Order: sequence, then C-alpha cells, then structure tokens
Amino acid sequence: MWFTISLVVILFVICLGAAAYETWMERKVAALMQDRYGPNRAGIFGLMQPLCDGGKLFFKEDFVPRNANKWLFIIAPGILMLIALSTGAVIPWGKTLVFSGISYPVQVANIDVGVLYIMGIVSIGVYGIMLGGWASNNKYSLLGAVRASSQMISYELAMGLSLLSIIMMSGTLDLRVMVEEQATNLYGISFLNGLAWNVFYQPLAFILFVTCSFAELNRAPFDMAECESELVGGYHTEYSSMKFGVFLFAEYINMFISSALISTLFLGGYSFPYMNELAANGTLSENMIGILSIITFLLKITFCIFCFMWVRWTLPRFRYDQLMRLGWRIMIPLAIFNLLITAAIIVFK
Repeated sequence: MWFTISLVVILFVICLGAAAYETWMERKVAALMQDRYGPNRAGIFGLMQPLCDGGKLFFKEDFVPRNANKWLFIIAPGILMLIALSTGAVIPWGKTLVFSGISYPVQVANIDVGVLYIMGIVSIGVYGIMLGGWASNNKYSLLGAVRASSQMISYELAMGLSLLSIIMMSGTLDLRVMVEEQATNLYGISFLNGLAWNVFYQPLAFILFVTCSFAELNRAPFDMAECESELVGGYHTEYSSMKFGVFLFAEYINMFISSALISTLFLGGYSFPYMNELAANGTLSENMIGILSIITFLLKITFCIFCFMWVRWTLPRFRYDQLMRLGWRIMIPLAIFNLLITAAIIVFK
C-alpha cells in the first residue's frame, strides 16, 4: 500500500511538473521554428519562466461573470483537471522495482481492462469543457464548447476503432501485457533485437490514433474550439486567474498522458533494446532494469510531446467543416478498413 501511495504522489508531482515545463518547451519549440531565442530571462535558459507564469496566474484578479452559473463555472475546470490526472493511473511507467525483496510493478493500478478505463475516463472530459462554456453565459464560450464537444465525440469513434486493431492483435486490454508483447517476438518478426513495436505492424492505426489525439486535445491544427479569429478564446474566454490556469494545466497534462499512451500502445512503452536479455542473464539488477525502463519511457514521451508541438507550428488550422469531414468521411472509414484487414490477417495467418 505504501508503494502505491508513494507512486500516486510522485505521479501527481510529475504530471504537474510536466504540465508546467511543457509551457516552457512549447515556447522553445516555437522559437526554434521561428528562428528566435524563446524564454531566456527568468533563470538559465528561461527555466524559471513556468514558475513566473504560475505566480502571475495566482495573483491575477479572479472574477465570475454576473449572469454565470457560479457553481458550474467553478466546478468545470476542476472536472477537467481531475480527469486529466486520473488517466495516468493505469499506464505502466516502468518494469518493476524491488523493495525489501518484493517486486513492485511501476503502475498505480494494474487492471485487466486498462484500455477501456482510459477511453471511458477520457470521454467524460467533454463535460468539463461543455459545462465551462455553458456556465459562462457567453455566446463565444458556448460556441467554443459546442465545437469542442462535437469534435471530441466525432474523433473518439475513429480513435476507438483504431485501438480495436491493436486489441485484436495483442488479444488483451491490459496495457502492461501489451508492452511486454512488444518487447518479444510477435508473429515471428523481430525489430531492434526483439522489439516488435506495434507501429511496425499497425502503421495506419498509428497515424489514425495520433491524428485523433490532436483532435481530442484541441491542439493545432484542430484547435477550432479556441481559435481567436472568431471565438476570442473559446470555451474559457470568461475564465481568469487560476481557473484559467487549471484549464491550461489540464490541457498540457492531457498531452503528457496522450504521449504516454501513444508510447505504450505503439512504441513499446518502457521496453528498450536487450531489456529481456539483460534481465535474464543477470547482467543488470532488477532495480537497474526498472530505472532504465522508466527513463526510456520518459524519453519516448518527450519525443511525442515534441512532435505535438512541432505539428502545431508547422501546419495551418483547418476550417471547422473540413475538420468534421475529415473525422466522419475519412478517419472512420479508414479505421474500419484497417480493422477488417487486421481481422483477415489474424484469421488466415
């Protein structure tokens, strides 16, 4: 129990820290794309900038619009933050660590239906956005919330269908089992000394899932819910101070968790080359393998986060009708086609 409690606290701190420094990383990547320096005044390389931003948000004036639904207005960002933090509970962050002769998996809750848990929790996030836009009593906020809700619900379908092909191939809903399978020989094919990542077997599912992740996170080029040209700020237009900060933090925590999920499902999770061999022949201790697996997983997450930011500063924003057409007429048919191909290969292999 103490190990699980410690892991929950550490994961909470890591998620908040990751969200804070993703804002710094976002600015640095934007500066790299635009040939600028980015944050460089607050601390070395601007590393204190997230702390300055947090302090600024804490001391800004906090107000509630006169005709807003006060309680829903306050609760909405909390719902989004709670859901963002809850999704990381079933993700395997590393192999195992040994304390007092007992091996503990680096995972808060190792449940058999981890994929269903994540999809179920993520689907509730739409309530936080919808409540925030509606409770503000602002037409721009409401329109942004409706856009975000319809976008998230539409792309959840394609995301779920792309996940089904991975589930059919691995035969499980357990995320840890999926990672372990990617570290072994699948279907007699081996990449990088036994690392048979799902991205090599399911490239179309990978592209679909990553694209849907952009839409679920309301990240550019799918940031229709927040586009300033016609909606001012979208569903959080009326929010200020730390209520706005909680919305911002939830968005970046979701990006961190989405990167972790992409790494788990398609990039081998915490596995690294020769991991099983090093564990089997005793070259490295179980704790050393566990530490290296955690570091490997965090590096993969960092790479995925960089790709999210890279795309934001590379591709232009879609029109809303283009976004919905892409989801319903292209993404869902492609996901169904990939599902049928996967089923046929499994049946006739």
